[in-house]
Amino acid sequence: MDLMHHSSTFLLPTIPSDHRPSLTYALVVLNQNLPRFTPLLWKHAQLRLCADGGANRVYDEMPRLFPQEDASDVRRRYKPDVIKGDMDSIRTEVLDFYTTLGTEIIDKSHDQDTTDLHKCVTYIRDFAPDLDKSNLCILVAGALGGRFDHEMGNLNVLCRFSSLRIVLLSDDSLIHLLPRTHHHEIHILSSIEGPHCGLIPIGMPSSSSTTTGLQWDLNETEMRFGGLISTSNIVTGEKVTVQSDSDLLWTISIKKL
Repeated sequence: MDLMHHSSTFLLPTIPSDHRPSLTYALVVLNQNLPRFTPLLWKHAQLRLCADGGANRVYDEMPRLFPQEDASDVRRRYKPDVIKGDMDSIRTEVLDFYTTLGTEIIDKSHDQDTTDLHKCVTYIRDFAPDLDKSNLCILVAGALGGRFDHEMGNLNVLCRFSSLRIVLLSDDSLIHLLPRTHHHEIHILSSIEGPHCGLIPIGMPSSSSTTTGLQWDLNETEMRFGGLISTSNIVTGEKVTVQSDSDLLWTISIKKL
């Protein structure tokens, strides 16, 4: 079984040139409080999308991250490439502002069967013409917190696009999928993340999950809702390995530096 490497280097000011894997980043901003490190994600991304009301968040909250700068200058600097969704949340003045700056607007109000995040991921996967998709990683800012049904919808996107690297981010933590089709090696950046972490089966129970690098390692352990799941675990070093017969969610805390 192939080995899949994971690292949170997108949270560093500069991504080391020799880090594994070498990824191309796209950023999706959702309609939830922006993480304090959103400008870093923006910097690393080659494509930036706002999912509907996520444009309100960029317009309103990015200037607050740069209180010494003129708000209009900050808004022009952080112009999304695309705004996509059912357009039921974006304010008219925000839509007009970014339209004037040349942002592409994609109205999918006819599609009420998928979430705005789903719509944005589909665009990145299928239609973004200038993006290298061979080692693509989609970062999703504002994916956690707020309404629980929204959070569950975002987790469902991880499952529906299980062949893509997608990372859900909030101020406090990140979540991504560990597909059962691979063994996994997670490189821990202790200066910015941890030590608290978790491994949670999703879609189906796991009859056998094994880890190294955790305070409470799993050893061919069964995990299921209604039984054991690995929450409030602790990373003990710079590398965690995971193998499982089920898709797992990996989550780790993000430090407030």
